[in-house]
Amino acid sequence: MKKLFLKVGLAQFGFSILALFLTSAINSTLQASLISLLIGGLLFGWLTSRKLEEKNTFYCILPIAYTASLWAIFIFITWGALGKSPWMFYSLLHLPFLPVFFMANMEGEGRIFLWAPLAFELAFVLPIVIKFAALKKLHMISRRNTLILFSIVLLAIGSGMAVQWQRSKSVLPSYGFKYGGGYSSTDLSPYRVSNPDHVLPKLDEASEYVIKDPKQMPVMDGAEAAYPVYSAFANAVYENAKAANNQKEIISFTNTIYAFERLLSKEVDIYFGAEPSSAQREMAKKAGAELVMTPIGKEAFVFFVNPENQIDRLTVSEIQSIYSGELKNWSQLEGKSKNIVAFQRPADSGSQTLLEKIMGDKPIIQPLKEETPAGMGGIIEQVADYRNFDNAIGFSFRFFATGMRKNEKIKLLSINGISPSPENIASEKYPFTASLYAITLKSNKKKTIPPFLEWMKGSQGQELVEKVGYIKN
Repeated sequence: MKKLFLKVGLAQFGFSILALFLTSAINSTLQASLISLLIGGLLFGWLTSRKLEEKNTFYCILPIAYTASLWAIFIFITWGALGKSPWMFYSLLHLPFLPVFFMANMEGEGRIFLWAPLAFELAFVLPIVIKFAALKKLHMISRRNTLILFSIVLLAIGSGMAVQWQRSKSVLPSYGFKYGGGYSSTDLSPYRVSNPDHVLPKLDEASEYVIKDPKQMPVMDGAEAAYPVYSAFANAVYENAKAANNQKEIISFTNTIYAFERLLSKEVDIYFGAEPSSAQREMAKKAGAELVMTPIGKEAFVFFVNPENQIDRLTVSEIQSIYSGELKNWSQLEGKSKNIVAFQRPADSGSQTLLEKIMGDKPIIQPLKEETPAGMGGIIEQVADYRNFDNAIGFSFRFFATGMRKNEKIKLLSINGISPSPENIASEKYPFTASLYAITLKSNKKKTIPPFLEWMKGSQGQELVEKVGYIKN
């Protein structure tokens, strides 16, 4: 029997390696693993059945029970979180499958932990069962032991699936990231000064303020939604901005959270985004940094739903009740009887900070999460990106939702009966009107910063703000 298990392990390892080669051809680790291991299991099961002694047939079922039981145990230990460290030990207990487990970890495809071993093991058993059925010798396999083993398998898989089903209510499959090394959620290339086909707006006349020396050009970073604005500023003010940026990245993007940290560490001269969160203000205080906040434009913080949703408007108190978990079903707001799926944004992002401001002292429910690959770091959990389910609600800045990442399949909601129209934003009638800031450190003595900020507030800076799609001050 030891020889049999050794041969099975070597076969599993060999076909796991084959799955890696298939992955490059079909671009799916899950599909490649299932195809390779199913074929491998069938082939090796057929070869084994030719020489298998009848008394050893029962032992061929043991690997299935082993895998199912281990999977259920680790599902309970981690409560379904496939990115937690205990899964490393699960992998070590399935050494032959390490190649595909490694790829699963890289891609955030946790289903492989169960289905890769089971695919091989079920396929391996099938030719053996067929052979003995054809020979009418299935009675040679102990029915009682087989029943016990398959009961273990079904119980293990069933209980594990129950945990996963429960977890699926708060953790969604990953959408992953396509752009900016994982920092951005939309394509920013149309707004890069280095792109010869960029769509950055231009001034009607030559800029009244120009910075010629690349060493004096303020390094800029900020929120994703603000990137088109500060990129347009640089394109207008920095002489030969493309060449200067190619020499040293002065028009950078690392998103709200990292960009603010870079401002405090003095890697960045100007940070563009919404009002900093309380955590970010505390971070600045601990760093001994005094922030100078220059408002350069107006924007609306909007809530949106699927167009199929009957709800067109909400009050501030209803928003608070949804995001505190008090309102759980759209029928409570005269909509369809469907659970409200309320999406959020990561902590310290500009839009999440504004949600916290709206909520005041009311606690915010735990956000929906997703498991996503984190390179060599494996699988991590993070706040899930918005999914346009018919019972979903999300929030963002108006320009980002309707311009940068234009989605015609969402419906912006009126708040307290007031729509987020440009007119209502300019007059600040819309309740959730927000300012876009250029934030600097008071300690920064770079001479070009004060006149550049004045230019942003002036007629030409405001012209670009408006042409990009924001509302000028």
